[in-house]
Amino acid sequence: MKDPNNIRGHWKTTIGFLLAAAGSAIGLGNIWRFPYVVGTNGGAAFVLLYLFAVVLIGYPLMVTELTLGRESQRNPVGTFKKLAPNTPWWLVGALGVLAGFVILSFYSVVSGWALSYFFKALVGHITEEKCFVDMFIYHVSHPVTPIIWHGVFMGLTVAVIALGVVKGIERFVKILMPLLLGLLFILVIRSVTLPGAGAGLIFYLKPDFSAITAQTILSALGQSFFSLSLGMGAILTYGSYLSPKHKVNDNAVWIMGLDTFIALIAGFAILPAVFALGFDPAAGGGLAFITLPGVFATMPGGTFFGALFFLLLSIAALTSAFSLLEVVVSWLVDEHKWKRPKAAIVLGVLIFVLGVPASLSFGVLEHIKIGDMIFFDFLDFLQESFILPLGALLTAIFAAYIWKAKRTREAANSSVGLIKLGKMFDILIKFIVPLAIIIVMVFGLIDKFSKEPAVETYMEEDCIEETADYGEMEVIIDER
Repeated sequence: MKDPNNIRGHWKTTIGFLLAAAGSAIGLGNIWRFPYVVGTNGGAAFVLLYLFAVVLIGYPLMVTELTLGRESQRNPVGTFKKLAPNTPWWLVGALGVLAGFVILSFYSVVSGWALSYFFKALVGHITEEKCFVDMFIYHVSHPVTPIIWHGVFMGLTVAVIALGVVKGIERFVKILMPLLLGLLFILVIRSVTLPGAGAGLIFYLKPDFSAITAQTILSALGQSFFSLSLGMGAILTYGSYLSPKHKVNDNAVWIMGLDTFIALIAGFAILPAVFALGFDPAAGGGLAFITLPGVFATMPGGTFFGALFFLLLSIAALTSAFSLLEVVVSWLVDEHKWKRPKAAIVLGVLIFVLGVPASLSFGVLEHIKIGDMIFFDFLDFLQESFILPLGALLTAIFAAYIWKAKRTREAANSSVGLIKLGKMFDILIKFIVPLAIIIVMVFGLIDKFSKEPAVETYMEEDCIEETADYGEMEVIIDER
């Protein structure tokens, strides 16, 4: 008799799969990063470039990962072992497993901040605060509190993954994703009805093409790539739980559409309020934990809406964390025959341990650096500049030239719904997608090593107005 803990299983419903995959993509990158990237890149013109990049780059990669996963019915390592046996290509899958492990270690730290701020908002600490920079610095540099919240977040993630694909991930995303949408729409209604919100709507909806620069284009390419959870094995792993009847091409559109829709709606929830209350839309990484608390502090009903926002942020982080941990757990279950609960608990503990120095690097370990980066920033740099883009690039090359673009396209079309891929897919996956990823990688590295560290400035007599990036405290989360 087979051990039920080791049965891979399949998604019970298509809607469950779509919500799980969309939840993987809809993370801190959409609720937090997208609005501030829009703000720092000129508004509506950036949004149009982003949508264009999602179609040309995001969709072919999404189809590719779903197809490879569905064809192999294995984790990322097992996928490449099965589709290219006796070759080193399994290392691409190993890169995805490494990505899940590394990203979740510091992603959980930031998600713990969101959980903590949710409870701060509930008890009114946010609307009582006068200096949100100090509040943020005090919180993240504390040697104990952020680690406790990091542990709480990892505990929630482990508990769901240990239950399995259907009883765990699928069951909870069916609750969390509708809740996320409902909270987001409540915040949108409050934001767009504030006096003065019209300026934010104009900024967000009326393109100023003179604002487009080379950096704007690069930012749009990068956001389209990172916001869809591509290159980390998550979409491939979720695709491995699809049965042959699932329509990959149609599903990819739904996932991409939900992810983009949430990102766009998040802009409506945040940017009009930022403009209405006189804050800076180009606030950068401090938007969620420094600028928005200031917005809620001056907004009617700020305690309620602040709590809603940080609950929303926590839910988005949790649905992404499910997919990150699932990548690593599926590897142990498939390749090493571990029982799922054991794999989830052991890996959850190891990931938590790796996250501890990442959290402490803002305080007691801030002087221990790798190059000029604290440990948290090093992990972020590692995944953003190398692990994710390299994983996506090698996956595209594998699908285009090793497994062959035509074969990938035919496999995707084997269960056709409304969309059937044509030869344009071959051109995209062979040339356009790899080139775009290389450009993002190269120019991202150039930008990283050429710019001077940001220096924080704010008015001491009114530090609520602080909205700029915070040097080493700047946090950039690009998954999804």
